[in-house]
Amino acid sequence: AHALDGPPDQLAAELAAAASAATARGYPGRSAAYEHAAELTGVEERRTEWLAAAARHAWVSGDVPRARWLLAQPRHPLEGQAQLMRGRLELLSGHADSARDKLLTAASCLVQRDRIDGVKALLHAAEASYLTGDIRTFHAIAGQVALLRRPDDCANAQLMFEYLQGIAATFSGDHRAAAGPLRRVVRLAPAVRSPVPLVWACVASLLLGEDATALELSARAVDTARRRGAVTLVPQLLESVVQAHFWLGRYPSVAAHAAEGLRLAEASGQPNAAAQHLAWLAHADAVQGDADACRDRAHRALDLAESHGLGIAGALGTWALAHLDLAAGRLADSAARLRGHRDNDHVVVRVMASPHFIEAAARTGDDRRATAALRVLERWAGSTSSPDRRALVARCRALLAAPGEAGERFQEALELHRQGACRFETARTQLLYGGALRRERRPGAAREHLHGALETFERLGARLWSERARAELRAAGETVARPAPGGGPEQVLTAQQLRIARLVAEGATNREVAAQLFLSPRTVDHHLRNVFARLGVRSRVELARLLF
Repeated sequence: AHALDGPPDQLAAELAAAASAATARGYPGRSAAYEHAAELTGVEERRTEWLAAAARHAWVSGDVPRARWLLAQPRHPLEGQAQLMRGRLELLSGHADSARDKLLTAASCLVQRDRIDGVKALLHAAEASYLTGDIRTFHAIAGQVALLRRPDDCANAQLMFEYLQGIAATFSGDHRAAAGPLRRVVRLAPAVRSPVPLVWACVASLLLGEDATALELSARAVDTARRRGAVTLVPQLLESVVQAHFWLGRYPSVAAHAAEGLRLAEASGQPNAAAQHLAWLAHADAVQGDADACRDRAHRALDLAESHGLGIAGALGTWALAHLDLAAGRLADSAARLRGHRDNDHVVVRVMASPHFIEAAARTGDDRRATAALRVLERWAGSTSSPDRRALVARCRALLAAPGEAGERFQEALELHRQGACRFETARTQLLYGGALRRERRPGAAREHLHGALETFERLGARLWSERARAELRAAGETVARPAPGGGPEQVLTAQQLRIARLVAEGATNREVAAQLFLSPRTVDHHLRNVFARLGVRSRVELARLLF
């Protein structure tokens, strides 16, 4: 373009048009084309627009430093697109409140010139409010967006409007009003090609209790982003994949995808996404009974949440610690964590965590708070088509039932579990029902359910829950042998210990292992001492011989 003999502004317009029409696969090339167009033009408003476009494509391709540099260039005062990009960059790595303010400023500029761009800026501002837990501002933004809707909007725009309407109704607890817009979001998903709207459809599916659909949509979103080279989006998109696996009870998949999301988030400078992935990894650790890793990752998530204003990451980290307490039988500690303290509360996580809170509160005699939480859970689960969600409600009702009524509720929960897909929660219900039957002095009936729970927990590697099931079986009069000592590493080590042992045996230092598994070196040291003790080895050389 520089070499051609023609008016610079015409060449700039042709370059920008070529960048706009290029395939989505080449984000770095499109960024360079927009930057050259901005250099050529003498029209300041166009220069601002094209520098912002260059920054957007650099950001999506994973070149965040270059995106920041482009946004720092002198520009025309009308810079809505540039402010939108600044807000989105802040949403990745800065404070969520600051991101929200930048995005609202961008929206006020953009909505006058391009209604849909203004709506997108408002939607990102709503996302920032969601991350902080500021639901009041979220509702205010949703109200602004609703006024910008038109009957002839394209499918992508319709999906945005329906999504925000459905989420706002969900946050108000009006799940019946939310169901219609959320279902329309899912119906519109096949017509869209961009990964971000696909994730919105995934979130809508999760709220409707359609977990298999959510998993399909989130996987499609991640695959689309990867094929297009949208590197920056992948860690955020993986959060939805993790949540879909979580609701299906597939904790090994939760751990695998959260670990990948954390690695990509840290590599691309996205601490806000990293915080959520750390919290989800802590949940997987809690299920596996790895207390040190759970605390390590949960507290790292809480630290990031505090420094970046991320209410949802803080609430997820606190929930993971409460799950660990529940698995270890520390019921009062679990209930105390989930009571909704100002610094670790978030409306979405509060509802998701309510089965754990109801269990801990009911079993420590706090029926009043447990009953209040159950009413909220009932409203959500009752609006879904999910037998797994309704099974959780039936189980919680059993925990709060009068003497003689709990058995019927537990049976209802188990029947719903049989129609669902979450084997882990089925085992949790079997454990609670078996314990209730034992206390009613019906040990034979209790053992039937407890054996089923133990088998599932052992298959899933849920060590603390397995120990709880064995303890209940012993209390029901059955001698239960622990796993035989002296077996191979796979039999005597937890999944995390086995990963650490293999990395150390391959020659990695403790610090290298910590970096690779997103743990602190102190946690790795602790695990390695336990590995040596369980395997009866005294050095790394002996460990390598044993494993290889």
